[in-house]
Amino acid sequence: ETLVYWPYSHIYREQFEFMTALHQGISASFSSNHDGPTPVLLESPTGTGKTMALLAMVTAFQLTHPELRLIYCTRTVSQIEKALEELRTLITYREERLLSAAAGSDTMSSSSTSTSSSPQFLGLGLTSRRNLCIHPRVSEHSGSGQVDNKCRELTASWVRSRAGKMDASEFSSSSSSSSSSSSTAPSIAGGSVSVDVELCDFFEGYAESKDTLLTGVYTLDDLQQYGRTHRVCPYFLARRMIHAANVVIFSYQYMMDPKIADLVTKQMSPDSVLVFDEAHNIDKVALDVLSVNITRRTLEASSRNLRNLTTILNERTSVDTERLQEEYTRLVNGLARDGLSQDIADELSANPVLPDDVVNQVIPGSMRKAEHFLGLLRRFVEYVKQCVQTQGVVHMSPLKFLLECYREVKVSSHDLKFTSTRLNALLQTLRVPDASVFAPISLISDFATLVATYSKGFTIIVEPITLPLASEWRDLEGGEEGETGMTTESVLQFCCLDPSLAMRPLFDKYRAVVLTSGTLSPLTMYPKILGFKPVISRSFTMSLHRPSICPLIVTRGSDQVAVSSKYDLRNDPAVVRNYGFLLIELAGTIPDGIVAFFPSYRYLESVVSMWNEMGLLNEVLKKKLLFVETSDGTETALALANYRRACDSGRGGVFLSVARGKVSEGIDFDNHYGRCVVVFGIPFVYTESQVLKSRLEYLRENYQIREGDFLTFDAMRVASQCLGRAIRSKLDYSVLILADRRYNRLDKRSKLPAWIGQFVVDAHLNLSTDDATALSVKFLKDMAQPESKQIQLGHALWTLEHVQKHQDQQHYEEIPAAATSSRTQ
Repeated sequence: ETLVYWPYSHIYREQFEFMTALHQGISASFSSNHDGPTPVLLESPTGTGKTMALLAMVTAFQLTHPELRLIYCTRTVSQIEKALEELRTLITYREERLLSAAAGSDTMSSSSTSTSSSPQFLGLGLTSRRNLCIHPRVSEHSGSGQVDNKCRELTASWVRSRAGKMDASEFSSSSSSSSSSSSTAPSIAGGSVSVDVELCDFFEGYAESKDTLLTGVYTLDDLQQYGRTHRVCPYFLARRMIHAANVVIFSYQYMMDPKIADLVTKQMSPDSVLVFDEAHNIDKVALDVLSVNITRRTLEASSRNLRNLTTILNERTSVDTERLQEEYTRLVNGLARDGLSQDIADELSANPVLPDDVVNQVIPGSMRKAEHFLGLLRRFVEYVKQCVQTQGVVHMSPLKFLLECYREVKVSSHDLKFTSTRLNALLQTLRVPDASVFAPISLISDFATLVATYSKGFTIIVEPITLPLASEWRDLEGGEEGETGMTTESVLQFCCLDPSLAMRPLFDKYRAVVLTSGTLSPLTMYPKILGFKPVISRSFTMSLHRPSICPLIVTRGSDQVAVSSKYDLRNDPAVVRNYGFLLIELAGTIPDGIVAFFPSYRYLESVVSMWNEMGLLNEVLKKKLLFVETSDGTETALALANYRRACDSGRGGVFLSVARGKVSEGIDFDNHYGRCVVVFGIPFVYTESQVLKSRLEYLRENYQIREGDFLTFDAMRVASQCLGRAIRSKLDYSVLILADRRYNRLDKRSKLPAWIGQFVVDAHLNLSTDDATALSVKFLKDMAQPESKQIQLGHALWTLEHVQKHQDQQHYEEIPAAATSSRTQ
C-alpha cells in the first residue's frame, strides 16, 4: 500500500479508481518480474479531477522512492498553470500534515523539525521565453520568434564577450548603480574600449547565481515574480532547475519535438513517470514533429537566405578570418555537434531527427568550409524547386528522392544528414542576431536531414494545396505588401506515417509513460498506432446520484426526413432545413447557452447561408443571440466573449463553431454557457487528402487497421471532444445531441467514451426533432430540482470511511478468489 495525501475532505469515486489503476501501473515498473516499457492507458471522465488524482499518486510514490520524478505534459499554457495550482494545493497540504505528524500534534512544528521531517520539494513549469520574459523592452514583442531574437541580442555569448567577458564582481559593481533591466558595458577590442554593448541584467543575474536552489511550487507567475525580486531571468532559471525538480509541467513539444527536446529535456532522469494529459491527439503530434511542408515561397525565401549568408560570410572573412578558421578546425577534429556552441543563450534549434538516429560522426569534408556548405545547400534548394514545379500529384519514396537528388545535383544522402547541424553551427559562427530571418533555409536543412535519415514510415508527396497569404508568411518569406486572400500552389510534403517512431524512444527511456484523457475510446486503437502494449488499460464511467448528462441521437426531422452530413445529403435543402428547425426548437427550450459544432468551416458557412435564405436565422435570433466561429482567432475570441456576455445577461446565445477548430479543443463551456451541445453531422477528416490516403494505406499494410475503422475512430474522438466541452465538473449538466442518422449505428455509438455511453439508453436513440425537444424539456426539469452534497455521499462522493470500507470489501473478495486459484493449481 502507498500512503496518499489528499487535500480535500471528499474524493470522487472516479479519482480513487484512477489512482488505484495508476498505482498498479507504476508499481509494475518497480517489479523485478517486469522488463521493458511500462505504458499506462487511462480514460477518465472529463471534469472529475484526474489531474489532482495523478499528482497525488505520483508524489506519494516519491516519498518512498525519492529518486522518482514526474514529467507532466499538457497542451496549453492555461492548462500548465492550472496543474501547477493544483500541485501547490497538494504539496501545501502534505507539508502541513508531515509537520504536524513530526511535532506529534495538529499544530505546526518548529523550523528545526520541519527541516528533518518534510522532504525538500520543487515543482515548476516551463514555457517559452515569450511567456516568461520580464525584460521590459523584449517582453513588449508578441511573437515567440521576435522575443527569442531580441533575447539573443542581449544574452548571446559573443555579445557578452564583446562586453569584455566581465567576471561576477566586475559586473556586480557596474550593474548595481542602475535599476534598469539592461546594462551598458564597455566593449573591449584590441585592448581598448570601442563601443557600448547592451546586456540583459536579468540574464547576468542568472549567470552569477549558479548555486541558486529553489524549493516549493512555482507557477509561471511565481517564476516571473521571483525573477523581478532577485534580478534573475525566470526562463533560464527554469531551464536550469527542471533537472533538479521533483515535478516538471510543460507542453508536449518539450518531450516530443527533437529540435526542442534535445536542448531542453535530453538530460531528464530516466527514473521518471512521464504523463501526457489530454492525450487523445498524441498520434497527430507525433506525426507533426517529424513532418515538413515546403512551399514555393519557402524555397524562394531560402534562396534569398543563401545570398544573404554569402554576403555576411564574405564580410566576416575580410575582418575575422580567425573565427571561421576556429570553426573549421573544430569540425575537422571533432564530431558534428562539436561545431555548436554549448552556451545556453546561443541555442537555435537541435537536430530534427530522434536522439537514437543522430549521426555521431565528423562533418564530411565537402561541408566543413562555409562557402562549400552554402554551395551544397544552394544546389539542394534548386533540386527541391524542380520537384515542386511538378504538375499534379506526385508520390515518391525518400530513397527515390535521394537517388534523383544525387543524379541531378550531385548532393549525397550522407552529406544531407549533417545539414541541420552544420547550418546551426554556421549561424552561430557568423553571430547572426535575428535567426528568424533564416527560418526558411533552416526548414530546408531540417528537411534535408530528415529525408536522408528516414525511409520506412515516411513518404514524399507533392500536390496542389490552397494556402493563405497571411502577413506572417509575407514577413517570413519576403512576399509583397498587399498580398491577401488565398492562393493555390504545389507543396512538397515530407510526411511521417507512423506515430510510433516518435513515441518509441520515450517508452524505452522512462520508467513509466501514462497516456490519459477523457476521450481515448476505443482503448484498443492507441496501442496499435503508437506501438506499445499497456500494462494497465482502463476506461472509467462517471458516478452520479442523478444522470446529469443527457445524450440524444437525432436521426430525422419532424417531417421524418433523415438528417446527415453525408456528402450526398449535406446540401439537401430538406436536411439543412431540418437542422435549422432543430436549432430553433432547442433555442426556444434550452435556457442560457447552446453550442453547435459543424464538420468543417466550409459546411458551417454553407449551412448558415442556406438558413439565411430560408429565413431560419431570424427565427433563431428571436429566441437567442447568434455568434459564429471563424478561422480568424481574433474574431473568434471576440465572438466568444460576447457569447458569454449574452449568457450572463440572461438573453442567451447560440455559438456556431467547428469540430477540429479552436473552440472544440481548448474552450470550456461549463455551467450555463453550455446547457446544450449539438454536433451537426459526423466530423470526418477530409478524405481526399493525399497525406491521409498514404497514412491509411500504411496503417492497413503494417497494422491491419482498416480505413473505415480508423476514420470512424478519428471522427468519434473529435465528436466526443465537442460533447465534453460542456461537462467540466460534476456540478455541470447538459443535453448532448448527435444529429446524424449514422450515430444510431452501433459501430459509431460503441466508440463513445464510457462516461457518455453509460447514459445512452434505448429511449434516446433514433429520435426526431420533436422527440429530442420533449426529452430535453423533461431532463431540464429534473436538473432544476435542488440536490445536496449529503445525497451524493457514498455514491458519487466518498469520505475516508467510504474508501476504507471499499478497500476492506475488495480484500474480502480477493480471499476466496485466491483460495479458488490455489485449489485449481
